[in-house]
Amino acid sequence: MTRWQGALRRLPAGTFAKAGSVGQEPTCFGCRAFATAAPYSYDPPGRNHLFVPGPVNIHSSVQQAMDRPAQNHRDPWFNPFFSSILEDSKMLFGTSKGTTFIYPGTGTGGWEVGLTNTLSPGDKILTFRYGQFSLLWVDMMERLGLDVQVIDERWGNGVDEGKLEKALKADTDKKIKAIAVVHNETATGVTSDLPKIRETIDACGHPALFMVDGVSSIGALDFQMDKWKVDIAVTGSQKALSLPTGLAVVAVSDKALEARKTAKLKRVYFDLADMIKTNKDGQVPYTPVLPLLYGMQASMKLMKAEGFENVIKRHHRLAEGARKAVKGWGLELLCKDPRWRSDALTVIETPKGTDSNLVVKNAYAKYNLSLGVGLTKVAGKVFRIGHLGNMDEVMLLGALAGTEMALLDAGIKIEPGSGVKEAVKHFRETSSVIPTREPPPKMSM
Repeated sequence: MTRWQGALRRLPAGTFAKAGSVGQEPTCFGCRAFATAAPYSYDPPGRNHLFVPGPVNIHSSVQQAMDRPAQNHRDPWFNPFFSSILEDSKMLFGTSKGTTFIYPGTGTGGWEVGLTNTLSPGDKILTFRYGQFSLLWVDMMERLGLDVQVIDERWGNGVDEGKLEKALKADTDKKIKAIAVVHNETATGVTSDLPKIRETIDACGHPALFMVDGVSSIGALDFQMDKWKVDIAVTGSQKALSLPTGLAVVAVSDKALEARKTAKLKRVYFDLADMIKTNKDGQVPYTPVLPLLYGMQASMKLMKAEGFENVIKRHHRLAEGARKAVKGWGLELLCKDPRWRSDALTVIETPKGTDSNLVVKNAYAKYNLSLGVGLTKVAGKVFRIGHLGNMDEVMLLGALAGTEMALLDAGIKIEPGSGVKEAVKHFRETSSVIPTREPPPKMSM
């Protein structure tokens, strides 16, 4: 038996149309012809429908912008090019006062930038853990030698401002040097309330730095670095910027830059000193990823053309459509409190006793639709639909239709069309004519 045949036999009954019970040879058209083919070697017609919460779909104009021959970044053209990208990136963070830095790397590298450039070994940091990425950030803090005070929350909840207030009031000696929050927890579909968190910090009169992981929020959700007095904000290129993975973008307040002068955590590649020294002249300390910088420039141009407020409104409109679809299916969101529900992705619970991985596997195996799996504590209990970045109504409707089929194939009883119908109704009521396109004449009935 080939590996391919073995994989087919291990799939649950109903994984393929016309497939029999477990162990029976599938009778789908073409299965026998590919019985000896290497796994995943067949390139199906159509395209892969990418609906995980990062990496995301890339706009065709951005792809074209990245298709460049190799260039020398030490030639004089690079300096004004890079300086303009650094300046334009402030729009994403909602800052005119902060300083932005772009590292070849990922959001995880951005975390390390923020921590190592502002803190010293043994410094106390207060953070919340309510999903996979807040969990991983805690792990980094501990491995760097920080004294981490963790407040655990249910996976599906956000930051509890009351618990934050209690912790800060108990810190009478002001030993907490930083407060770290994952804004949009990509594992659970939860967006914590940064304005209320800032209000709580100020009400307690606490001087701690305010660090925010905005990897899956910045560029998709409202983010006001200056207004909310965020000191470190981190994002990555593969999320709302709609680029391939490879850039960590970090915005730093003057307060955080001042803390850098006394920070003793070890840093080399992520030392802001090297960036500050070279960025002022439009240069970088190490070789940049030029195709991604061209892509970032093109992506931000699209955001400016749409209007950044409209970008945020579009994400909310799409998220509402997804949530209405979930309600139409009769399923539940992992995030129960509406105030925390994310506009970047939707995380759906499957009925008790149903493995959510079957939904994800059926979607990919049958319909070339990529959905997000549940992670760690919620593995097998939820699946995730990403709708951030380069996304519109029709794209999301296709994903919702594919999800309906995958749900049915996994044995979850929903009414075909029940979710799509609700999303269609919402989008027809809330969508507008695309700018510069002529509206159709109104039809008299």
